[in-house]
Amino acid sequence: MRMLYVERKRAERSERGFVLMLLESERLLKSDEGGQALQVLKALSSSTRDTDITGWYRDGSVVGVIFTELGANKDGKSVASALLTKVSKALASTLTIKQINEIHLSFYVFPEDWDDEGPSGGIEATLYDTLLHNTAPNRAALGAKRFMDVAGSAVALLAGAPLLIAIALCIKLTSKGPVFFRQPRLGQYGKKFTFLKFRSMYVNNDPTVHREYVKQFIAGAEGCEQDADEQACYKLTADTRVTPIGRFLRKTSLDEIPQFLNVLKGEMSLVGPRPPIPYEAAVYSTWHRARLLAAKPGITGLWQVEGRSRVKFDDMVRLDLRYAQSWSLWLDLKILLQTPAAVLTANGAR
Repeated sequence: MRMLYVERKRAERSERGFVLMLLESERLLKSDEGGQALQVLKALSSSTRDTDITGWYRDGSVVGVIFTELGANKDGKSVASALLTKVSKALASTLTIKQINEIHLSFYVFPEDWDDEGPSGGIEATLYDTLLHNTAPNRAALGAKRFMDVAGSAVALLAGAPLLIAIALCIKLTSKGPVFFRQPRLGQYGKKFTFLKFRSMYVNNDPTVHREYVKQFIAGAEGCEQDADEQACYKLTADTRVTPIGRFLRKTSLDEIPQFLNVLKGEMSLVGPRPPIPYEAAVYSTWHRARLLAAKPGITGLWQVEGRSRVKFDDMVRLDLRYAQSWSLWLDLKILLQTPAAVLTANGAR
């Protein structure tokens, strides 16, 4: 597991992927009666390189092989298919048909190909779960976090009902279109869900300007020269698509209130990384993707209270990863208590 973690970190830096192959057979690998396990390992050694890593993925039942250094431009799925053929041929030359039928092979490609729809098959989520199994929060802690999410969201929606009604009326009376803005977003492990906000834009607007902005922002090309005391402009400013009431809602973050419904449904948490639009995730670098995998997305987080729109995208991702690595209920409470001040100052809001 340690080698798997190290290989992932190396791949994130170098952009050169790897394939994890799992060979499962509880009977053949459980004991070495008749040298069956030795036969399997001998077959594997003939189909791997000296640089590949072989070891127990699960003691006595699953052997793992990390095929390293695929190359920056190689298609991981094609490589996995070729490896399947190569390993199957090696096993067939050593084992009987009966033994081969007792073996299950599976391949996990890292990094997995992403497009505008996010990750294609959930393979990367499976791999990431494996890498975090020693550091992931226990069930009791996650249960407490979920309880806090449900209780906090319910209280916020009930207490804020008059404000919700007032905002809805303002939106409806000042521009044509629905009260709520619904948009596909990617949650933890790239699972798509419908993200809710109060509508702050005119209907039927062209998202191309935002798509291009996001691409430049993630690449680090957006920004402006400014004094240390001035508000940074790592954001889309003077957006003509935004309504007058929408500017106020965005400035005060009141447009975010409907996301408490996403929290109640379990799609989001009160605290966590912000969920990206699919076309944002499509232009992520490999290491950026960890922000989607490490924690459930939230309404607020370290970025909102420590950086908001003042930081570059890479720094925002680092804040999200820092949150996931140091998560605790106390940290969530601390961020929640700091959020009102960040909203009231509207420093860097967008």
